[in-house]
Amino acid sequence: MKFKSVIFDFDGTICETGEGIINCAKYALESFGYDVPQDKKELECFIGPPLLITFQERFGADAKEAEELVKKYRERYTNIGVFESKLYPEIKDLLKNLKEDGFSMGIASSKPTEYIEMLLEHFGIKQYFSAICGVTFSADCESKANIISRCLKELNVNAKEAIVVGDRFYDIDGAKANLVDSVGVLWGYGSKFEFIEAGAKFIAEKVMDVESIALGFFEQTKEVNTVFDGRIINVHEDTVMLVDGSTAKREIVSHNGGVAIVPITENDEILLVRQFRAPYRETIYEIPAGKLEKNEDPLEAGIRELKEECGATAKNIFDLGKMYPTPGYCGETIHIYGATGLTYGEQDLDEDEFLDVKRVPLEEAVKRCMTGEFKDAKTIVGIMKIREMKLNDSLS
Repeated sequence: MKFKSVIFDFDGTICETGEGIINCAKYALESFGYDVPQDKKELECFIGPPLLITFQERFGADAKEAEELVKKYRERYTNIGVFESKLYPEIKDLLKNLKEDGFSMGIASSKPTEYIEMLLEHFGIKQYFSAICGVTFSADCESKANIISRCLKELNVNAKEAIVVGDRFYDIDGAKANLVDSVGVLWGYGSKFEFIEAGAKFIAEKVMDVESIALGFFEQTKEVNTVFDGRIINVHEDTVMLVDGSTAKREIVSHNGGVAIVPITENDEILLVRQFRAPYRETIYEIPAGKLEKNEDPLEAGIRELKEECGATAKNIFDLGKMYPTPGYCGETIHIYGATGLTYGEQDLDEDEFLDVKRVPLEEAVKRCMTGEFKDAKTIVGIMKIREMKLNDSLS
């Protein structure tokens, strides 16, 4: 099931605006002599709902004073607070991808439209949105349900063709009132429990999950059953819900991940290790590599593996990206680095580790990848990336 439109909340979903909102709420409350909580998290209640309501419900202001508090809040926010904001990482990439995928996009927010447009211009992303539905300064207590309804009309889509993406239960409730599927995002100010309680259809842990949901590809994990819990891997069978509401089973291997490093000498030779691999019952060539411990820094691990397996240290180490070696059933991620400016010492192998180091000229290594002699995926990827950098004169 593929949707046609994606409707985003703004604060806490597209833009991390919390600092400016909290600073301005504090400014307004202090100006009127209120006791302001020292813990800024206690002022996060201002992020999302209408200010007028929050000043009344959380701080006991009457209707008239709440209006004055809002004015004082905006006195600072208009020139200072609005720019104490930043886009969440990967949001620009998400919007670009959704546009290329053919989705129309809108914003449905309880924030004044003027502020939304100001920030969209500031961050260079206004062009991605066909509808920007916020509130006015004179009528800022409109329900989220009404704002989403307006956005649906401006996008000219019906409820079944759209999804609402937000970070609080207000967004989920507003979507439900319009019979629209909703996505609760965990990078904002809400929680997983909040979304479950509110009835969000999907919960997105990563920004790019939103694209997967919109395309109809996403799988929401509903149940995890451990089959095997070993020293290196964990095997579990998951029950997942597909975008159309049906369920399926997935057998998954969890792994902390690995690191690999492509060392290249001053003579354009690649240092490779040759070792026996039990799963294939075969001795194969690989770039130096090893598994990551939980929460270990990949770069530090790469430096360690280069020293242990090849007895080498590098003056220059640079990132060559990540790869998913077996995405059909295993969650392992391998981080790959390149290394130049090598100096050599002694190996420091594990007790059960037996290997030797071979120097292979870069162009010969490429040929052996192409003929199929080199079969290890990370080794093929690393060699090809180093060769491309060499051809483009971008190798350190």
